[in-house]
Amino acid sequence: MPATTIGRTELTDVRYEHGGDDHVFVELAEEMSFDANFRAMAITQQIRERDLDGVNEICPANASYLIQFDPETLRPDALIEELRDLEESVELTEYRWDTRVVEIPVLYEDPWTEEALMDFRERHQDPDSTDLEYSARINGYESVAAFIEAHAGQPHMVTMMGFVPGLPFAFQMVPRDRQIEVPKYVAPRTHTPSRAIGYGGAFTAIYPVPGAGGYQLFGRTPVEVLDVKQELPGFEDSLVFLNPGDIIKFRQIDREEYDAIRERVEAGTYEYTYEQTEFVPGEFFERPYEYNDELVEALE
Repeated sequence: MPATTIGRTELTDVRYEHGGDDHVFVELAEEMSFDANFRAMAITQQIRERDLDGVNEICPANASYLIQFDPETLRPDALIEELRDLEESVELTEYRWDTRVVEIPVLYEDPWTEEALMDFRERHQDPDSTDLEYSARINGYESVAAFIEAHAGQPHMVTMMGFVPGLPFAFQMVPRDRQIEVPKYVAPRTHTPSRAIGYGGAFTAIYPVPGAGGYQLFGRTPVEVLDVKQELPGFEDSLVFLNPGDIIKFRQIDREEYDAIRERVEAGTYEYTYEQTEFVPGEFFERPYEYNDELVEALE
């Protein structure tokens, strides 16, 4: 019987490492889990709230985080002592944070990513299938349609940003036995269209710009996640739209709606659909499906 709660993961071997004179890297776990990622976000949020003199940049990741600081202002051993104190004081079941639920429209099986993936079949595990057909089969789905429904049916949390500016890595908010898992290509492609929806391991990624890539390609969104000129609505405060802790709800659209949204994006009139909310890890751990429904209802 599929799990109806999120299994907790005990984190026992937190590792603190120096990165040169001005970085501290903290590995909370070697393996991705909701506990590891939520703890990384909770601790880095607390560091921001403490506003330590000398801390220049805070970067949460899937199961770790990185702090860049000025060693002439903040001693490395004093920073690590502060981080150890936070590690002991943060209790996830009592923690909560403000975030956004963001709708990302997706044209699955779109012609642009289909062309790209077919150009590189010799680099794929299954040259005779599309990426969606392969991913559906190895995850036990009877059809591509059922697989797309599973991918779009439950929200995904942005667990880190990286690789290139604006690229979110998102982990689907379901129990481990319902997680979609796929390998990356045997050898990476040299081309991936911008705004492609890719999947590797247990993470969805949105490619902000065209380039090389090895994730399985599922579709393409008409909306931007990176605007270096900050001219589009939604990018007034940052050149990237998504941030760690944001919750993505992918919505399947058809070609007609894709073209209509894309036209509005290019005209600078598209407004993202999102709502501010409060995320409560304890409620998510206890009743993930009901809690996910409550989160995405805010978009309706």
